[in-house]
Amino acid sequence: TLAGAWLGSEAGKGMDEADKAKAQQTAQNALEYNKTGQASLWRNPDTGNSGSYTPVSTYRSGSKDCREFESTVTVDGKTEPVMGSACRDSDGVWRIAP
Repeated sequence: TLAGAWLGSEAGKGMDEADKAKAQQTAQNALEYNKTGQASLWRNPDTGNSGSYTPVSTYRSGSKDCREFESTVTVDGKTEPVMGSACRDSDGVWRIAP
């Protein structure tokens, strides 16, 4: 999943299931609908954790639409950035590009 990019990081270890769900939904919507450079934000009021996803470019890989993105996650007041790429599978779901 797109939220999985955080799982190995210190910030990711502090994310609960609700944080991960909010991050995943925000990532899917940002990659599907946002213009390049347009950020989407998420925040979990129960934990105070938050983050963002910003598509930075769009390209094709074979028959798939793909986007590079910048993302941040803030857990316990500490913000970590991540950059990555994701492609839309035939089922319409965006997944981290290999």
